[in-house]
Amino acid sequence: MPQRTILIIDDNEDIRENTAEILSLGGYKTLTAENGKRGVEAALLEKPDLIVCDIMMPELDGYGVLHLLRKNPETENIPLIFLTAKAERSDLRKGMEMGADDYITKPFEEIELMNAIESRLKKYEVLQKNYNASGKGLSELANDLRESGMLQFNPDNYNSELYTKKQVIYAEGKRPRFLYFLVKGKVKGFKTHEDGKEYITDLYSDGDFIGYPALIEEKNYDDSAVALEDTEIVQVPREDFQQMIDGNISVASKFIRIITQNVKEKEERLLSLAYSSLRKRVAKALVDIHGKFNSAGENKPIEISREDIAHYVGTATESLIRTLSDFKSEKLIEIKDGKISISNIEKLKNLLY
Repeated sequence: MPQRTILIIDDNEDIRENTAEILSLGGYKTLTAENGKRGVEAALLEKPDLIVCDIMMPELDGYGVLHLLRKNPETENIPLIFLTAKAERSDLRKGMEMGADDYITKPFEEIELMNAIESRLKKYEVLQKNYNASGKGLSELANDLRESGMLQFNPDNYNSELYTKKQVIYAEGKRPRFLYFLVKGKVKGFKTHEDGKEYITDLYSDGDFIGYPALIEEKNYDDSAVALEDTEIVQVPREDFQQMIDGNISVASKFIRIITQNVKEKEERLLSLAYSSLRKRVAKALVDIHGKFNSAGENKPIEISREDIAHYVGTATESLIRTLSDFKSEKLIEIKDGKISISNIEKLKNLLY
């Protein structure tokens, strides 16, 4: 991991230099500024990973520093920890409402400072990380947020429900009442067209969250979800989920960015259904489904029905079966007891281009 840079803004030279020394010993690269104005200039120039800032300073106080940094797109997400004297604690609410990430009261213990910085950097890392625009990506984000303490969600606090194969979890057009957390099993999201044809929008497996776009966008479901096998799901009431993300605008915006990206990728998949050859579409579907039901390095067979794969591809089941037979003869896949195992994932991916 690259060395992290911390900017210390404080008009008290002893505190400034002592803090810099502590952080240097802790393995951080440190920068210092003797007042708020110089601190903002340094932040814009150096783009530190985190800022430790005194509140009461000449030239520009800590609130002014925070205001200017949050206004600038290049610095708006840099975590900022306020240093404050005990007498100023009544002013802390103002700083936190303006977007400060944490505060430490002077005089402080070295371990207190280090813990606060490590915690904030961990949270910042989560918000900066790129996640796949999928149920898996969103679940990974949610789990990282849980570990960092930014999302207070523990599935053990809620009762789980058992769904049997083909049982509906939620239906298109209905108002969302829960966020669904898939403990164990497989679920498909799908839309039904006017002509009765089904189109699969997404596939979910262990550890995925389901039904989140409708909750965050506060609209009715635009697809349905049904269990593909016996499935265990935790139901988190809508109010609990909204409370989890409403308290942190950074968390809410991260969820929304992934959802927006996810919608875009689904639109691109719809376009590819219209323009790609059937071989390419089946290859892409197998690669997608393999990725959704396998963690990195795993190669578990695909155990969903041919009909559901055909709905994911957007083709007739007979056409899918013929293409799978071709792939089997080309040694791209193996079929045993009805289960599809991918023999050569790279060759399948190469069919997409």
